[in-house]
Amino acid sequence: MQGKKDYEEKLFLSFRLSERVPTDNFYRKLRETLDLSFLRKMTQCYYGTEGQKSIDAEVFFKLMLIGYLENINSDRKIVEQASMRMDMLFFLGYDIDEPLPWHSTLSRTRNLLGKAVFLEMFRHILKICISKGMVSGTRQAVDSAFIKANAAMDSLVEKASEDFYNEVRENEENKSGKIQRNREQKHSDRFVSTSDPDARVSQKKGKVSQLNYYGQISVDTGNHVICGAMADFADQKDSECTAAIVGQTIENLKGNAIIVEEVLADTNYSSGKSLRYLEEQNIKSYIPNHGGYNPEKDGFTYNKENDCYVCSQGVKLHFRGIYRKANRIVTARSYRTQIGDCKTCPLHETCTNKRGYKEISVTSDKPYYERAAKRMNTLKGKRMMRLRGATVEPVLGTLLHFRAMKKVYTKGIDLADKHVLLAAMAYNLKKLVAYKDIKSATNTIRNTIANFKMTALNDLLHFYKLIFDYVTKKYHPEILMCL
Repeated sequence: MQGKKDYEEKLFLSFRLSERVPTDNFYRKLRETLDLSFLRKMTQCYYGTEGQKSIDAEVFFKLMLIGYLENINSDRKIVEQASMRMDMLFFLGYDIDEPLPWHSTLSRTRNLLGKAVFLEMFRHILKICISKGMVSGTRQAVDSAFIKANAAMDSLVEKASEDFYNEVRENEENKSGKIQRNREQKHSDRFVSTSDPDARVSQKKGKVSQLNYYGQISVDTGNHVICGAMADFADQKDSECTAAIVGQTIENLKGNAIIVEEVLADTNYSSGKSLRYLEEQNIKSYIPNHGGYNPEKDGFTYNKENDCYVCSQGVKLHFRGIYRKANRIVTARSYRTQIGDCKTCPLHETCTNKRGYKEISVTSDKPYYERAAKRMNTLKGKRMMRLRGATVEPVLGTLLHFRAMKKVYTKGIDLADKHVLLAAMAYNLKKLVAYKDIKSATNTIRNTIANFKMTALNDLLHFYKLIFDYVTKKYHPEILMCL
């Protein structure tokens, strides 16, 4: 007989939200795992003692996390989605007939709370992961990705001419030979976005230029938990961000008695400044040297004992001092010959400069590059590079495509920093709940195997006992039935 469903809305209904959300639901498990009550005291300084009550800080962060867990980038859509989901309402602590906060409240609260609150929230989640045994922390893999800014290229305008030429004059005014320019001129030195002044023009290889931010993350190689996350300006190199992201990671782990010992990164993080910083922190770096570094000078041999180079004709190039090249911020060591040393040389015409002597320069950070290259040429160094690719790159892909980090819909570097931290929090929480389930399942399997082994052993002992009794003329009904 064909059935037909009749529906008539009830005027009175006995309903408990906690009874309708399954015990294995993600948000129910997350509610049991995550305690954010500490946020109320921490955010108290941002509010006065009179007026309307604000949104609960715990509810605000839970709504934010829902957005990043569900890959939703609109505050309006977050509230709309949460209001229709019983598991999300249970996670938030709202009843089914209780209205959620207005979506504009999320935007105002995000602007109001300082970055320190978001960073403390990130550290709180990281601490839970550490307490579950998910983080070793001693080895970190670092990488970055562009995050699309909420601004178009059409919003770029040229900076005020007076400010621009004053900046150029400051970089060029010292003509006496010390420093001609402090650094290379960047696009952002001349142009600025009227929509988002902190956004910077950058470009991926083979892609068109656009306004971006830099998302930097540091991932533990054990269970791929994010231990450091931040946003930075996109018009700089990765190597200029090394100290910031590694320094934040060290601080995040310091409170949990974990010391970072090794850092894995790609060639973009290679620079004398980065390698020097890591060595000062007693951290071993596994970073391939960039292509611009040449360890050898063709036709010249370095004499370490006398700190000089010897050319193919046996002439010595002695150390003359440290200087800074034009358009560069790094220093170099200068080695050159005397004018009289090269006069009779058969290579005089092709080897020496217009002044009649040969000069070569070597970066002042050569010892750091050499130690880094030595580590990378070992079997462990090659293994660390494979490990880096298998650790941090999948995490970045997940953040960009499934945790709403691909584009920031706010303005300014501070809000971009909060954006990256929230995406990293959502990722770690997803790992935390999954790890808890995997650990529980693993324990169940182990207990099942142990019980099976014990049952099988008891059955075997019982069988041997029956045989023994039969041999000793103690006939049991169980044996007689088998005969």
